[in-house]
Order: sequence, then structure tokens, then C-alpha cells
Amino acid sequence: MRTHTRGAPTVFFLSLLWPLVAPVAAEVDPSGGIPFMGGNYNGHPMLYFNRGDVEELQYAAAGTHRDMSRRIRDAGETMLERPAMYLPPWSPAEFSARWNEVYGNNLGVLSMFCVLYPHRAGALDLAKDYMERMAAQPSWLVKDAPWDEVPLAHSLVGFATAYDFLYEYLNKGQQERFLQVIGNASRLMYEKSYVRGWGFQYLHNHQPTNCVALLTGSLVYMTQGYLQEAYLWTKQVLSIMEKSMVLLQDVTDGSLYEGVAYGTYTTRSLFQYMFLVQRHFAISHFDHPWLLKHFAFLYRTILPGFQRTVAIADSNYNWFYGPESQLVFLDRYVLRNGSGNWLADLIHQNRVTEGPGQAGKGQRWCTLHTEFIWYDPGLVAKPPSDFGTSQLHHFEDWGVVTYGSALPADTNRTFLSFKSGKLGGRAIFDIVHRSKYKEWIKGWKNFNAGHEHPDQNTFTFAPNGVPFITEALYGPKYTLLNNAVLFSSADSGSCFKPWAGQVTEACDSKWLKYKVGLAADAQGKVEAAMERQGMVFIRGEGHSAYNPELKIRNFQRNLLLLHPQLLLLVDHIHLHPDSPTRAMSAFFHNTDLPFHGTKIDGVHGAFVSHGEDKYKMFWLDDTGYSNRGVVGYWNYPRGYPYNGSNYVNVTMPLRYPHTRVAYIFFGPGVDVQSFSLRGDDQRVDIYLATKDHTYTIYLLTGELPSKPLFAMVLLDHKKVVFEKAAAAAAAGAEDSSPDEVEEYVNVMEDNLQHVKPVFQQMERHILGQVLNTASFHKTAERLLQFSDKKKTEEVIEKMFAMSKKQGKGKGGKKVNLGEKLSESLPDIFAQIEVNEKKVRQRTSKRTYEDSPEEGEGAFMDYADGRKNRKGAFVKGHKFKEVHMVAMAGSEGLSSTASYIRLFLLLNTATFFLLLAMLLTRFQRGRSLHTQRCFYTILLIDCFILLYLYSSCSHTQC
Repeated sequence: MRTHTRGAPTVFFLSLLWPLVAPVAAEVDPSGGIPFMGGNYNGHPMLYFNRGDVEELQYAAAGTHRDMSRRIRDAGETMLERPAMYLPPWSPAEFSARWNEVYGNNLGVLSMFCVLYPHRAGALDLAKDYMERMAAQPSWLVKDAPWDEVPLAHSLVGFATAYDFLYEYLNKGQQERFLQVIGNASRLMYEKSYVRGWGFQYLHNHQPTNCVALLTGSLVYMTQGYLQEAYLWTKQVLSIMEKSMVLLQDVTDGSLYEGVAYGTYTTRSLFQYMFLVQRHFAISHFDHPWLLKHFAFLYRTILPGFQRTVAIADSNYNWFYGPESQLVFLDRYVLRNGSGNWLADLIHQNRVTEGPGQAGKGQRWCTLHTEFIWYDPGLVAKPPSDFGTSQLHHFEDWGVVTYGSALPADTNRTFLSFKSGKLGGRAIFDIVHRSKYKEWIKGWKNFNAGHEHPDQNTFTFAPNGVPFITEALYGPKYTLLNNAVLFSSADSGSCFKPWAGQVTEACDSKWLKYKVGLAADAQGKVEAAMERQGMVFIRGEGHSAYNPELKIRNFQRNLLLLHPQLLLLVDHIHLHPDSPTRAMSAFFHNTDLPFHGTKIDGVHGAFVSHGEDKYKMFWLDDTGYSNRGVVGYWNYPRGYPYNGSNYVNVTMPLRYPHTRVAYIFFGPGVDVQSFSLRGDDQRVDIYLATKDHTYTIYLLTGELPSKPLFAMVLLDHKKVVFEKAAAAAAAGAEDSSPDEVEEYVNVMEDNLQHVKPVFQQMERHILGQVLNTASFHKTAERLLQFSDKKKTEEVIEKMFAMSKKQGKGKGGKKVNLGEKLSESLPDIFAQIEVNEKKVRQRTSKRTYEDSPEEGEGAFMDYADGRKNRKGAFVKGHKFKEVHMVAMAGSEGLSSTASYIRLFLLLNTATFFLLLAMLLTRFQRGRSLHTQRCFYTILLIDCFILLYLYSSCSHTQC
């Protein structure tokens, strides 16, 4: 017995220790490690970090963050060298003459430069001059777009961030004037949130941009004691954005329907929102299902070479904002595996500094300060496990397939993309058409697909990483400015008679048609996307994107990547018997390189030259006919960021019941020697011979094919089969829309309940700071500025009298007089909510009468819903009580939490001391009775430790 027991202590006590360790290992921190401030602020800075964190940030700038700090320093030095180029103009006419987001965008990085390098001569003076010039403007709106608050939002978020970062360096006059500017701009944003589309058009880039600006302004205003207005502004922001976060759960693939470029515009602010609401209101979104998959949206859309991305929808060559900041955010708060840091570093290393693809001057520095703040150097940069090999990825919600993304640019490193999906993406389209989320959504008016293109069944191809067939970037919303097809038509409503494009194209607007009529129902579908033995097959169906009067039964586009430098595209058009359509016209684009016509053995084609290499394409139909293509350059009208696009246009006749047209695209490493095709009702056979290989492709196009195959390829003596069974499960997943989020209204309302306790804590904190000071009256008036005037004066006098009383209780115990004064106040937030509700009901009615489309649904009911501070019920859902716990080291840290932490530390030390003694001194030569006593003591101590750990976890001590 004695021998048996001596061998047990280590294992025995490890098993006792496991309950202490297991919860830590198993529990994922929902806060992402961001400390909750709990309404306990010690002045500025407070938005992203505290005053006590500044020295640590400066230390990091010289060490772990030196690469990022160098970019911040370079930006600051550039502005210091040429201030006339970067300072905002004093003249209001000049300031508002053009789109001016650059001023707010650059101010954020300039203020961070001053935080990290406060002793740099001239830096603070430049920043203060910058802010003075912005504060001198009567308006931050653009003269020619007074209805658009986006420029104002950029200015507000930059100005409020700089005010927070540089507060201690501003004189008293500047502090007061600049705060007034922030208040005025935030007040305007708040008012416009009820009448502008960004207040109720969800998942659109304007919404997080404007909401985060208003949130930033309200947090600064709150810190300065203007609690009532800041409370309304904050509640309005959260009422909008928390709905978006609920709706975003329906997007199952991590994508954003506006594309990669505008997607980074959205996430620039969306990620700031997630950080700020966690830090200031303990609202966590870091386990959001969309966020968990968003890395793929950035990783799977980059062309080889890490300089360009898929340019679907309105786009530049890559990203509008970041994406380094977004990637380090994902890594630190979501992924925790180093992949985000790795990709951010690779993108930065390969940044284009001159020519197409370079970052815009108005955006290039905007996210440097958040990248610095969010970067976690403890996450060692590490590529995803599949890096280095070409991967096929299907974004089922977006309707986009990519192959060969995020690879080094090299021979046979090929990128291929295809788009065929629902307007706005599957989530939005199904929300609209299936009437989901009826409490919030009233059809297309609650979304904005204006930045999308008429681009169903379009593709891009970059063999060897060289963009051969590209998107046409940010331009007019014409079908012919995408790699898409038009059909001959007698429709008088088409933009380019006698040709009819997709029903969403807009003839006289910069924005896509999507709200009403045929456009509202437009969609395409990816029917298959698979890889077999190094070959890729993709099929899309696009007839639903065209006018039904064309009587097109099927418009099937098939892509077969036979070799990294050889792509076969086959269009299959099946007409109804009474179809008036007699011809098709396909367009192919290259934004950089002009096309040149060519012809070999009666087969027409075109090519582009990239250095010494030529990238070629040829085409013919299933009768052997090949029409000469038209090459040219399409000039964009004024007002677009790009001049136009090079194109080749191929027009071919159509026959009833079906026509097949085949196109081959190949790089310099492939020499095509022969190309032909023939077909019947069920399939088309294509024969391709290159210098090295012979390809025979059997493509089954019939609605009821004789074999369960999409296609079969015979490569020399090898057979590659693309079977339908493999695509069936994927197609089912694409067709199935996720269920509506359960109790979605209560999910949003639950998060809104986090706001009021923070403001009530701020109220107590502010009153506690001004007791028995000359500023007491002024502070109390500021707190009650929107309450009843007569009652306000009575309350202030009562409070002032209380503040003069002895601040001691029985036995010399101190009384928290600030909290007592707060309790004597009327509920200042409930009062203003009631008043605001009445005002908004009147204005909402007027707005609806003036503009029914925008007025309805814009009003957020301000009823707090909480009967008391212990919890309440809204539509049968009990809210979780929000525990007001300040971060460690703040003024509001409770004595209870301090004692628990102290006892936990002492007891942990005692436990390990006793354990060490048992394992070293008492294991030999001691009686079994003595050892058992020690085991009993340690076991009791274990239970005490568990209790203390639980208490500490509960109070976040």
C-alpha cells in the first residue's frame, strides 16, 4: 500500500490541477483579449488605448512594430517635408470643391506619428495647424454632393481620433473649439442617419463608414461629459450596425457582395466598429460566423504576384483600404495562427509603388495607425497549409469561383475566376425574395447593389500571372464592359440597339439597376466547379440575367482549364422556338494591354503582347464558322476613376435550337496547331492539338444527358472525367439559404442593453470628480442639458447641497458620494429617450410622406425595454444583465475584485509550496497518516482555488 501510494502523488495532483487549467484551455475569450473599459476613463486618449499605454506603444515602435512604425514615420515625414501639399486649405470653397476624404484619412496617421514620436520637431505643430484648418470649415461636405455624408464621415473619424490622441497637447481653447466641431459634425450625422440610405441600407460600404464616424464622435463627446447626446448617438449607431451584424450571419462564405475593393472599404470601418464596441461596451463579435471565414475573401482573390485582386463589381486593381490592417486584425482577434500577419507582410513586400495598382493618395496611409494598434508580434507569420499549390475555391454566397490565388508570379502560376450568382449575393437576394427579417427588411429598399455590374457568366484569366482577360474596373454599368454576352433584340429599351445586355445594366446612371422590374430578380448560377488531375471545370447558367422576351432557354458558359496556359471556353445557347434572337456578341477586356487581330487557317483571333511574349485567343462555332472580331478601346465618360478599357468583340450568328461557340486562350508556353469542334443535341466535341499534346473534349450540354457527366477529356492516352454526382452536393449547398437568425430582434436588443450601464457609470464617475469644486454647477448642467429646465435647476441645487455634506459614514467609512448623487438624479437617459422617440415619430412620418421609400423603417424605437436594473423582458426574451467591470488599473476597480485577486494569488502560492514540500520532503520516511493529512489539506486548498478562480472569472479581476 505504501509503495503504491508513493508512486501516485504526481499523477494524483496533476489530475487535481486539471480543473483549474482546463477551463482556461477550453474557453475561447469572446473579448478577443480587448479589455472592457466599463465607463471608467482617465481622460484622453481612450478610443483605442489609454494614457498609460502610450509608453508601451512607443517602445513597440522601436522594437516589435518597427516595420509598421517606419511606414507611419515615412508618412509623417512626407507631410512635414511638403506641408502645402497635405494640409487642408483654409478656404471653404476650395475645401469643398472636390471629394475630400483625404483630409480625414491623413489626419489619423499624422496624429499617430505624433503619439509615437512626440519630440519630432514640427510634428505637433503641423497636426495642430491641420486641425485648425479643418475646424475653420463651415462644413466638411462636398459642394457638388451635399446629399452624401461619406466625406464628412472621413473628416469626422480622422478629426475625432486626432483629438483623442493629441488631447494633452492642445491648449484649453483648442480643446473646447475642436470638441464643438466634433459635436456639430456628429449631430449632423445623427440627424441624417434617419433620412439617408446609409441608415437602413444594410451591408453597404457607406453604412459602417458613416456609423463608425458617428460612434467615434460620440465616444469623444461622452468622455467630455456630454452624456445625453452621446447616448442617443451611440444607441443609434448600435441599432443600425447590430442589425447588419445579424444579417451578415446569412453570408456563409465570408464574402462581401460589393467585391474585394469595396469590401476593404467596408471592413476598414467594420473592424473598427467591432474593436470599439468590445472595448467600450463589452459587445463581442469575434466569434461571428462570417468573420471566421473572411480571411478566404482576402486570400483566395489575389492574383499571382500579390499585387492584384479579382476586380468584380466597381473596383480598382486591388484594395481601396488596407488590407494589411484588416489582416492583422483577423489574425489577432480571430485566426490566431499567423496567417493574417503572413499575408499582410507579403502584400506589403509586393506593393506597387508606381503605375497601375499603386495605392490611391487619399487612402494609402489611412489604416496605418489601426494596423499598428492591432498587430500582435507574438503570432509568428505562417502561411496557410495549402500555400504553394493552386487551389479551387467557390464562394457560394457571392457566386464566384477562383483558382490559383495567392501564389508567387511565375511560369504556369495561373489564375482563373468565374462569376455567376444572385444579385447582391445569395444572402441579400434570398432575404429580399423570401421576405426574411420582416421586422427590419422591406425589400430592395433596405439594400444597395449600385456598385455591382451586369456580369453574370463572366470570367478572368491570367496565365503565368499575366492579366490576359481582365475586368474593366470601375466604369459604366454596361454588359459590354464586362466579359459577358449581348444578344440581338428589337427591344427599344436596350442601351445599344439592336443589342440587349443583362437586365440590370443602366443606360443613364452610374449605378446598377436593381430595385424594381426584371432587374430585381436577375441572377446567375454556378452549376459546377471542380478540379480533376490538374484540370479545372466550371459551368455557369445565366439566362435569368436577360430579358425573358429574348426567349433564351439556356445560356450555359463552360470553362475548361486544360493546362496552366490553355483555357477552353464554350458558350452553349439554347433558344425557344419563337425566340427573336438571331445573333450573340461577346466581349473580352484587358485594362492595360491593347488587343490586335490575327487569323490562322481561316480561324480568327486576337492577341496581346506582354514584353516579348504573346497571349492569344481564337474562336469558332460548331459549324466551323469564325467571324472576324472587332478590337478597340472603350472610353469612359468623365467622372470615373479610369479612362476606359481595351476590348475584343466577337459577333456570331445563332441558330435554333442551339448554338455552340468555342474560344481558346493560351500563353506563350503553348503552341496550338489545330482547333475544331462539332456537336449534336446532347453534346459538343472539341479537338485541340498542341505541339506537345492532343486533347479531345466531350462536353455534355443537354438538359437530360445520356451520361451523368459534365465533360470528359482525353489527354493523349489519359482520361479525365468531370462527373455530375460530385457537383450535386455543392449545388444543393448553394441553393439552400440559411435559416433566419432565431429571435433576431432580441439578439440586437440584447446588445443595445450594454450601452446604458456604461453611460450611467460615466455619470457617477464624472460627478465623483467634480465634488466640492467650482465646476460642479457647470458639469451638472452639462449632464442635464436636455432635461426639463425648471426641474434641472431644482435637481442641481439639491445635488450641490448634498455635495457639501460630510463625506463620511459611520465608523469613518467613506461613502461614494458620486454614486449617491447619481442615484438622486432623474434617469437622464430615459428622459431623453422618451423625448427623442416623440420627435422621431413626427419626423419619420414627415419623411415617409416626402419620400416613402426612404422614410419607412428608418426610425429606431428608443424604448429601453428594461423595467429595472436587474433585467427585463422584451418579446419573451430575458436580457442578460450587463456587469459593469472596469479594466485592471482603472479608478473604478471594485475592492471586492481586488480582495479576490489578492486571495487567489496567495492561495495559489500556498498550494504550490505545499505541493513542492510533499513531493520533495514528505514522500520518503514519513508515515502514511502524515501523507494523507497533506493530501487532505491540498485537496481542500484545491477547492478553495476553484472557488476563487470562479469568482475572479466572474468579476474579471
